[in-house]
Amino acid sequence: MKDRLIEERATSLAQYIIDSKDTVRGAAKKFCISKSTVHKDITERLEKINPRLAGEVREILDENKAERHIRGGMATKLKYLNK
Repeated sequence: MKDRLIEERATSLAQYIIDSKDTVRGAAKKFCISKSTVHKDITERLEKINPRLAGEVREILDENKAERHIRGGMATKLKYLNK
């Protein structure tokens, strides 16, 4: 029973990230769980449940990782513009 819930959560997280192209942090906030849980679900558990879906999510995670320095700079810029 518990394993089934975890599988459903991992699949739901993956589908959400694919549809919205959201980050791990954004998905964690949306699902009210920790970033660590999201990351573990979509990188480790999902690979065993649905490898195709895991591959799609991996592409988005890699894209987000490549853009994170830009997002950080934008956040800092906005922070100081609003002061």
